[in-house]
Amino acid sequence: MENLIQSFFNLQTYRDVFPYLLQGLWTTVWLSAIVIPLGALAGLLLAVALTQSGSRALRGLVIACIDFFRAFPPLVLLILVYFGWPFLGVELDKLTAVIIAFCLNNASYFAEVFRAGIEGVPKGQMEAARSTGLARWQALLYVVIPQATRNVLPDLVGNGIEVLKLTTIASVVALPELLRAARDAQSLLYSPSPVVLAALMYLALLWPLTRWLGRLEHKRAR
Repeated sequence: MENLIQSFFNLQTYRDVFPYLLQGLWTTVWLSAIVIPLGALAGLLLAVALTQSGSRALRGLVIACIDFFRAFPPLVLLILVYFGWPFLGVELDKLTAVIIAFCLNNASYFAEVFRAGIEGVPKGQMEAARSTGLARWQALLYVVIPQATRNVLPDLVGNGIEVLKLTTIASVVALPELLRAARDAQSLLYSPSPVVLAALMYLALLWPLTRWLGRLEHKRAR
């Protein structure tokens, strides 16, 4: 038991690496603050194109894009973007590659959530808004989308939490997020304690969000 504690729960190691891991946690937070809103916005645009466009070809293209990126492994996507694009003459820094790969991946999930929300708003809402003199895009922006967002808010929060957890794969391109910082500390100290501490920091970050999600789901169920 003593060996277990010294290996995985070494308090001295925790104190030594905590400032370094805290920098990695900050990278995780601001990276999530970038990719989640961008992915949600891209997903909303895809959902609007899918539900409002009269072009069958455009809808088919949007559906194909959504299905493709939902099925494509995000880790492989990140590797292709960062290591593959240079062969096409496109050099990307680590942060740009991560943002592009994450947005392509999570936009497809947000698109499905927003599509369900928009389709769940009664058509009479659009007709009533148009009858007041609003243009179609105004009715969509001010009437339909707010209601759709409120209806699917738990799903949006759930997607956001998944994206935050997904930031761990950014470590494969050496972006110094929390997991990368923990692995670097582990390799220097030859101890798994930094990874355990990183897991505890992820838990502290995600637990309140998970509880909030639970309350939202309970409220929607009522």
